[in-house]
Amino acid sequence: MGSSLKKSAYAIVLVLAAGYAFFSLRAAIPALAERRQQVQQAERRNAELTREIEWKRDRINRLRESPSLQELEIRQRLKLVRPDEKVFVLQDKK
Repeated sequence: MGSSLKKSAYAIVLVLAAGYAFFSLRAAIPALAERRQQVQQAERRNAELTREIEWKRDRINRLRESPSLQELEIRQRLKLVRPDEKVFVLQDKK
């Protein structure tokens, strides 16, 4: 009789532990899924920023290597025109 009582007590404890684990993890699973989604978004953003950084590094290297590109970039940003150049200003039709 004592061994059957022990087996029943172990079974009850096991069922209670399983129930506790189930209800505890049930609340944690959506939080984990949300956290995983946030990590994926951060990884995508990091990859995008890495591509942008590489593009800018390449552009900087091209500008350093070519003085004509450097001059063209400066002229475009400052909107400078040489005396022999013609400028056409186009307006958007709305």
